Amino acid sequence: MQFLPKPPTQKGREEWFTGDVYLDVIAKGEEPSRIRVNAVRFTPGARTAWHRHAVGQTLHVTDGLGLVQSRGEDVERMRAGDTVHTPAGEWHWHGADPEHHMTHLAMWESPGPDAGVPETEWGEHVTDEEYRADPQPG
Repeated sequence: MQFLPKPPTQKGREEWFTGDVYLDVIAKGEEPSRIRVNAVRFTPGARTAWHRHAVGQTLHVTDGLGLVQSRGEDVERMRAGDTVHTPAGEWHWHGADPEHHMTHLAMWESPGPDAGVPETEWGEHVTDEEYRADPQPG
C-alpha cells in the first residue's frame, strides 16, 4: 500500500468552465491504469463548457443540486447520491443549479497513449439560454 501525495486544489480553467469551479485530483492512473477521478466543486450557476470524452464519463453527485445535459436532449436535475453516465463521444455539460452548490466525482479513462485522440475534447461555452432551460427531474 502507498499513500499518494495530494496535489493542491485547482481553480477550473476559464476556457472550460463558466463561474467558479474547483478541482481536486483523486486519481490519475499511470499505465497500465488509465483511470481519472476528480472531485469537482461548482458554485451556484457554475458549469462546464460543452465537452466529450473519448471513453465516456461517469459522474457521482456527493453534495448539492446540479444540472446535466447531453446535446439534443433535455436538461436534467442531479441530486446527491445520483450517478450519471455519458457514453464515449457524447457532447454534454454539467454544473450546479443556479441557487445551489454541487459537488461530484468525475470519473473517466484515458483512451491510451497510442489512441490518437484526446481524453477530453472541449467545445463552446454553454449559453445562459441553454443553462436556464426548464430542467426535468433526474
